[in-house]
Amino acid sequence: MGKSGNWSRRKFAMMAASVSLSRSLLALRPGAPVAPKVSVRGPDSLRAHGAAVGLPVGCAAVPELLELTGERAGEQAGERAGEGHDPYTRTVIEQAGILVAENSMKWSRLRPTPTTFDFAPADKLFEFAGRYGQLVRGHNLCWHEQLPPWFATTATKENAESLLVQHIQAVAGRYAGRVHSWDVVNEAIHVPDGRSDGLRKSPWLALLGPEYIELAFATAAKADPQAKLTYNDYDIELDTEEHVAKRAQVLLLVRRLHARGIPIQAVGIQSHLQASGPRPGAGVLSLIREAAKMGLEVYITEMDVNSHALPGSADLQDAAVADVYKQYLNLVLPEPNVKALLTWGISDAHTWLNQSKQPWALRSDGARQRPLPFDDSYEPTPAFFAMRGAVDSARRPLAPADIMAPEKDSKDLYAPFAVPGSPGVAAPPALPASVVE
Repeated sequence: MGKSGNWSRRKFAMMAASVSLSRSLLALRPGAPVAPKVSVRGPDSLRAHGAAVGLPVGCAAVPELLELTGERAGEQAGERAGEGHDPYTRTVIEQAGILVAENSMKWSRLRPTPTTFDFAPADKLFEFAGRYGQLVRGHNLCWHEQLPPWFATTATKENAESLLVQHIQAVAGRYAGRVHSWDVVNEAIHVPDGRSDGLRKSPWLALLGPEYIELAFATAAKADPQAKLTYNDYDIELDTEEHVAKRAQVLLLVRRLHARGIPIQAVGIQSHLQASGPRPGAGVLSLIREAAKMGLEVYITEMDVNSHALPGSADLQDAAVADVYKQYLNLVLPEPNVKALLTWGISDAHTWLNQSKQPWALRSDGARQRPLPFDDSYEPTPAFFAMRGAVDSARRPLAPADIMAPEKDSKDLYAPFAVPGSPGVAAPPALPASVVE
């Protein structure tokens, strides 16, 4: 467009910059009015905005940090919820409609000995969630990491099945009817291990073989028939060669379970993303839609944005992190089978990325990372507003049962294939060399 009257784009931009500078200078004058903070509580919280579009929005929580004393009598979730609590507890109450234990429901925390359980932190989380009207995800029932020290010397091929079954029966059974969804099996795929099925060479695989996955899901279904049973994994979001290969194997695993009638209702996409480098794109969207064809829900289960490799100030970190939140959530949340969004923590004060001493978490300038919607002082970061905006933009016109699978494409790399127990299912074509190399 050209000029309009005596105005040009350049003149308009110069005037706007002048007005902005004048306002900034006025704000520095003694006695100048301070602009009010933007509200992020009550109806302006992530929790409330998620509820408005039918999307549970929440975070991983540390039960040991949550305060169960000192609240006002009759206090419930709402505009004044959380008042009188410490900042961590208040923020979790106000912002989260769904919680997941960051570590307290893993084997290493629950199983101090082969014959005893310590449910105290997990029980506290459920009591807290019940008090403030929050859903709870279970994380996790079967994983290769954070096994208790006794496991390596006690678990054998003869008793491993009993250990796994009894653990799932005890843990899932204890909270049956109170869990939104369980991460039944976590991170079972690791393509670099070189197996044709993509399975990770884990202690569970060594002790029980590939059948451990089906065993875990079948046992969890009996222990808690109401929970949505989920397979959860990471590094399946990007369109890089590594993520493409892993995503293909995750989808094939889920298809195998589905074809065999194993009870699985959801796929968890962890979404530990990077502030620099490639961004999620068509591949993760395809995964979500393939899950929908099987009638499966998808949960964004552990989102945060790692800025260890991004040089610059806190403001630059914030801008880059927020842009990842905005782009990714605007991509995935409109999909009707995406049914939950959780960040891995609520505040930078307690993020695992600032606790880890691994090279992939440490910034070269020694600064703390800022990967979450609230900073070290529990003030909202730009990521908060990116999240809230994406939630507001989400459109969920269909329920999973209403999603019709399109006609099967003979060129579909992820088409169902023959497995024991599901006769008559056609095998898929071989994966292209670019995927399997």
